[in-house]
Amino acid sequence: MSQSLVNKYNIAGPRYTSYPTVPYWDSNTFSVEKWKRSLLRSFEESNAKEGISLYIHLPFCESLCTFCGCNKRITKQHSVELPYINAVIKEWRLYVQMFDEKPLIKELHLGGGTPTFFSPENLRLLISEILKFAILAEDYEFSFEGHPNNTTRKHLQALYDVGFRRVSYGVQDYNETVQKAIHRVQPFENVKIATEMAREIGYTSVGHDIIFGLPFQTLEHVKTTILKTKSLLPDRLAFYSYAHVPWIKGNGQRGFQDSDLPSPSLKRAQYELGKTLLAEVGYEEIGMDHFSLTSDTLYQSMEGGKLHRNFMGYTASKTQAMIGLGVSSISDSWYGFAQNVKDIKSYYELLKADTLPVYRGHVLSNEDLIVRKHILNLMCRFKTSWSKAALYFDALPDALIQLKEMEMDSLIEINPNNLTITEKGKPFVRNVCMAFDVLLKRKQPDTQLFSMTV
Repeated sequence: MSQSLVNKYNIAGPRYTSYPTVPYWDSNTFSVEKWKRSLLRSFEESNAKEGISLYIHLPFCESLCTFCGCNKRITKQHSVELPYINAVIKEWRLYVQMFDEKPLIKELHLGGGTPTFFSPENLRLLISEILKFAILAEDYEFSFEGHPNNTTRKHLQALYDVGFRRVSYGVQDYNETVQKAIHRVQPFENVKIATEMAREIGYTSVGHDIIFGLPFQTLEHVKTTILKTKSLLPDRLAFYSYAHVPWIKGNGQRGFQDSDLPSPSLKRAQYELGKTLLAEVGYEEIGMDHFSLTSDTLYQSMEGGKLHRNFMGYTASKTQAMIGLGVSSISDSWYGFAQNVKDIKSYYELLKADTLPVYRGHVLSNEDLIVRKHILNLMCRFKTSWSKAALYFDALPDALIQLKEMEMDSLIEINPNNLTITEKGKPFVRNVCMAFDVLLKRKQPDTQLFSMTV
């Protein structure tokens, strides 16, 4: 990739795990009652046909990783586990009471925080209680995020016993200098043991998360990390750019100086090197920043045109409704979004009052829904079409005019009724989506809200 293209298109922009993006939600016209109506509409349309997804946020960690932008609570007191689990179960019951039939669960994901902060017994309890009020789809998929330093065989076995078959481990980088800078020291041996244990137990998909653009990270560090990763051959890889957003996360991302971060051109060189090394052993690029072996369901989903993207990232199947449980979790009915309170005390108090712990959200307009489809198409298939009248929106001609320069740079191909992102343009997919983002264009932020696109 040419340095001139990096310089030209490296601007702050959303990652588009949703549209509208969270800073552009209209919380002034939002209400919990509107959220409930949008969810009921979605549930009635889709539960019997495709089921729902569940995301459960488990926020506790024993130590702070300074690269992390997630909602977390740092503590070594494991007495917090049971009260939190009971609260999540209470929240789930409040949702189930809204429905006329049992939810059909297609996907369930445990994120954090550090899900393996919780004991195997408490994780088993949580899932068992959730499943008491639901039916499992025939092709359901359960997954969780594991920390290589504290994921034990008992953790893996307990979750396997209640239906989990996919686990992803946060690796980030194997260089000790980088690990110390981000406060995430974990030897390769720990990752190796955790990966092999999962496979021995019977997990069918093991993933690793790797980050480029970390403080003090060099090309050689990325090469070493990728080569070690190749030796374990995880089924999936998330290989993504470090999002430096200290203005949002406060001191949590200030464990190093800005000058310690790689330049934009070095970051892209790190990505291109990693991509080349991964391709050599059979990894296929999936959407943006994801890779998988051809034997994994993520690749098969992409090939079949079923790849989906939501707040959990890329998924192998789509459900119209996704319910988020736990502090800060975001739910998605397709017609609306709702986010839970971020403070654990407030979360407990609202649930004690039999109230859904939602504090903000957005109900999508007709224009929002159309733009959302285009951005999903671009993110998941690198192309979109407006040949059907239902996919046309008034601001589309302006968006195409804005994209003319990207077309001149051979990053996209624009035809009368469709647009395709070229191979050369794939690293700039976020920039293409920004041209369709009418809310972003109507009100440019006064301060930086997003990480850089490249």
